[in-house]
Amino acid sequence: MMDKPVTSAAPAPKAGILDIAPYVGGKSKIDGVSEPIKLSSNENALGCSPKAAEAFAEAQAKLFRYPDGHANPLRAAVAAYHGLEPERLIFGNGSDEVFALLNQTYLEAGDNIVTGEHGFLAYRISALACQADVRLAPEPEQRIEIERILDLVDGRTKLVYVSNPANPTGTWNTPEELSELRERLAPDVILVIDEAYAEFVDEPSWESAFDMARGHDNIVVTRTFSKIHGLAGLRVGFGYCPKALIEAMDRIRLPFNINLPAQAAAIAALADQAHIDASKAQVTSWRPRLVQAIRSFGLEVGVSAGNFVLIRFKDGEEAARANEFLMTQGLIVRHVANYGLPNCLRVTVGKDAENEAFLEALSQFAAQACV
Repeated sequence: MMDKPVTSAAPAPKAGILDIAPYVGGKSKIDGVSEPIKLSSNENALGCSPKAAEAFAEAQAKLFRYPDGHANPLRAAVAAYHGLEPERLIFGNGSDEVFALLNQTYLEAGDNIVTGEHGFLAYRISALACQADVRLAPEPEQRIEIERILDLVDGRTKLVYVSNPANPTGTWNTPEELSELRERLAPDVILVIDEAYAEFVDEPSWESAFDMARGHDNIVVTRTFSKIHGLAGLRVGFGYCPKALIEAMDRIRLPFNINLPAQAAAIAALADQAHIDASKAQVTSWRPRLVQAIRSFGLEVGVSAGNFVLIRFKDGEEAARANEFLMTQGLIVRHVANYGLPNCLRVTVGKDAENEAFLEALSQFAAQACV
């Protein structure tokens, strides 16, 4: 038997992995504060549906069973609720997994994706893991501009990602803009439209891309149960796209990727329209009030179509000071420097008392800043 060669080298990840900045979620704790007000992760202020919680609890009797590997009961429920063809749905451990499956299926080393400079970080992370390039289109008005996207598309572009509404900016694109983008993309480029915050929109110039996707072979529309349905802890998302894309992704999708309690809770959540309506009403009633109040403090805040608002300070230093001050008041918001917005804080619409506490604390900071 030959002696094994002696080496001191440790196992090394493939090229580029250690260059990827890991995703960092919204802060959830403040040292010395037992129950902070958490407005950092765009979670549903009202929590999940009581029906979903009940279904989750009932699922414990079946925990020894594998879940349906294709999430067929959930598939039927989503298709019925949204008026979609069930065979054109793919489910993921959050919509993040749908993005990862798309990237793994269609990207090779040297290919690229294109998205907005402030786009959701999950698009980039899995693309970089596939040794693809990430091209970030400038957003001069903090919204996707079609021409800026198209300027970066070339023969190696395989996917274009658009958040609509966008996180963390809250901006959105019209159906006419998205239709133009699709028409000007090559037919082998996949246009991914992420509608994670769709249910909170009340803007007349916005509409879902489901209908547009139905008639084309290169569009994927994604949704999540983490926001309006309040199931962020269970990780359920889906994509609506042509069967050919699903058949390709299913070859690498891990079996049983949506666990049994998550499927049960998601089905129940769809059946509780009263909770869905109340969750949207909480946001649409408070969102303009937050915008008006924040502007009255002399701060800049954009109009948002999500369940959050984005506050812009004069510079990154002032934003950091505001963030620290809010934490001294027991409030956690999101400093979005890692999204290329160092001068901004993103604030989730919370419960009534939480929103009032936030506005009181922010008014104190703004008054001090003006002294």
